[in-house]
Amino acid sequence: MNSTDQLGRFLQTRRAQLRPADVGLRTFGERRRVPGLRRDELAQLAGVSQSYYTRLEQGLSLNASAEVLDAIARALRLDETECRHLHDLAGVVRKGGRSRPRRPVPERVTEATRQLIEALGETPAIVLGRRSDVLAWNRTGHALFAGHLDPDSPEQPARRPNTARLVFLDAHTRDLYEDWPRKARDAVGKLRLAVGEYPDDPALAALIGELAMHSPEFSSLWSEHRVRAWDIAKHRMRHPLVGYLDVLQQAIPVPGEQGQRIVVVTAPAGSSSQTALALLAQATAPSPSLGPSPGPDLDLAGAASGVRTVAAPGSVLIR
Repeated sequence: MNSTDQLGRFLQTRRAQLRPADVGLRTFGERRRVPGLRRDELAQLAGVSQSYYTRLEQGLSLNASAEVLDAIARALRLDETECRHLHDLAGVVRKGGRSRPRRPVPERVTEATRQLIEALGETPAIVLGRRSDVLAWNRTGHALFAGHLDPDSPEQPARRPNTARLVFLDAHTRDLYEDWPRKARDAVGKLRLAVGEYPDDPALAALIGELAMHSPEFSSLWSEHRVRAWDIAKHRMRHPLVGYLDVLQQAIPVPGEQGQRIVVVTAPAGSSSQTALALLAQATAPSPSLGPSPGPDLDLAGAASGVRTVAAPGSVLIR
């Protein structure tokens, strides 16, 4: 992926998304040929010359200072995450920061990280890499996010699940989130951040190409150039085994491992969602005689909601 092209498209798209009224400019009823701000208007707001801004947007000016980029970010009304993305696309390393390797090395999970997610016990946790690949998960993390997949798949780089691919191309994951459009926007926004941080990652470029080819929804969202921070997100999930859950997904950077994050899932103490997570952990706990599956006569979704139902003999309640 060409960083210069990405920078120009980002600036053009975000400029088009701003209306003069959004930034206090009066148009006096004039007909406008562009849907958003003109280049000269954006340049005026940022305090730079129109010719300079035009060269920057066209990829002809490659040495924009951090101060100029900050001024453009303010003019575009970018938030902190979007501003950082702009700096990444422009190749600017913030004062006090360290430069990043341009071609990322293969990802692995350290023993310390494995110990940490196992120490979380029945709290669902997964380790994600820079491309949103699942590098590891604990038992309940696998059961919550992708119980229909092989639990050992993260151990094989060629078979690792990718959360963005699951969101757009996997029916189970699409059904898992009640507000799927918001989850989809989050997934795309995080990939946008990755593009700025790792522009020379061929596997990342291949993933984006695959999603754009197979998902019109991804293509539409990708064209908006929105970015999303890795932080805390609230989601309402509808799990096929334990029913509805209102959870927090918190992304925690892994010390010393560039681009890796542990996503931990929690629910309010004493809530039905916490009960559902506990039931999920119980249902998937190893059993010497029965294995990890729940008994055939227990509907855990009903149990989580306080309603007991009896499954028909021979039916399967988890996939």
